[in-house]
Amino acid sequence: MKEAKSEEPTEERSEKEQKKEENKDQGKKEKKKEKMKEEDLQGSWKDFFYNSRTGELLGRTASSWGLILLFYLIFYGFLAGMFCLTIWVMLQTLDENVPRHQDRVADPGNHPIIHKKIGSIWAIPADMTQLSAVQALTCQYNDSMQERNDLCLVGEYTDQDQGSIKKVCQFKRSILRQCSGLPDTSFGYAEGKPCIIVKMNRVIGLKPEGDPYINCTAKRDSPLQMQYFPPEGRLDKMFFPYYGKKLQPDYVQPLVAVKLLLTKDDYNIEQTVECKVEGSHLRNNDERDKYMGRVTFRVKVLQ
Repeated sequence: MKEAKSEEPTEERSEKEQKKEENKDQGKKEKKKEKMKEEDLQGSWKDFFYNSRTGELLGRTASSWGLILLFYLIFYGFLAGMFCLTIWVMLQTLDENVPRHQDRVADPGNHPIIHKKIGSIWAIPADMTQLSAVQALTCQYNDSMQERNDLCLVGEYTDQDQGSIKKVCQFKRSILRQCSGLPDTSFGYAEGKPCIIVKMNRVIGLKPEGDPYINCTAKRDSPLQMQYFPPEGRLDKMFFPYYGKKLQPDYVQPLVAVKLLLTKDDYNIEQTVECKVEGSHLRNNDERDKYMGRVTFRVKVLQ
C-alpha cells in the first residue's frame, strides 16, 4: 500500500512536464509560422515590383506594358489632335485686327493723365514728383516723332482702304501750347495751376458723329475758370476711325489739356472736376457706368 501512494505524485509530475514540453513546442511552431509569414510578405512585395522568375514588373510583363503605353499614346495623341483642330477652326473665324465682339465698348470712356492714384491729384508747387505720368505721355507726341506721321484733313474722318498698314495722323504736343510741357516743363504745377490731360479710350472703328469736344465742370457753387488746348477742347474727327494696334502701330489718341486757373482762394481746398465728351452721339450720362464718356477726379493745391 505504501508503494502505490508514492507512485501517484511521480505520474502527476510527468504529465505536467509533458504539457510544458507540448506548450513549448506549440510556441516554437507559432514563432516559425510568424517568421514564415513575414518572409512570404517580403517575398511577395519584392515579386510585385520585379519577379525575376517571370520577368514581370509591377505585375505586368514587358509586352503588356508596351501595349498599355501604345494605347495611351494613341489615345492622348488623338485628344491633342482634336484640340488643335478645334483651335485652328476657331482661329479661322477670327480677324486678327478687329475683335469679333465689341458690344461692351461701344462708347469709350475718358482717361485723365494725372497722379498715380486714380481719380485724384495733389498739385504741390514745390514738389515735381507728380509729373511723371504727364511727361511719359507727352513724349509720344514730340514734334520730331509726329512729323513721321501723315498730315490729314481737319474735320474729316480718315477712312482708309484695306491694306497691311494704315496711315496715322499727326498730333504734335505743341498744339497743347501752355500745357505741352515745352514753355513750362512743370505743366503749370509750379504756379499752382496744373494742367490735366484727358484722352478717350481707343475703340476700333469708332466714328463719333457731330463735333466732339471735352467739357469740364467743377462740382461747387461758383464756376471754376479753365483753359482748353486745343481751343474749346476739340477732338478732331481726322483721328477717327482707329483700325487697331497691328494696322496702326504708331497711332496716338488726340489729347485735350485742361488748365485749371485756380486762385489763392482755391488753395488747400479739394476741388472735384468732371470732364465729359460733348457734341456727339456718345453717351455720357449712364448712371450704371459712371466712366462711360466721362471721368471725375479731385484736385487739391497745397500752399
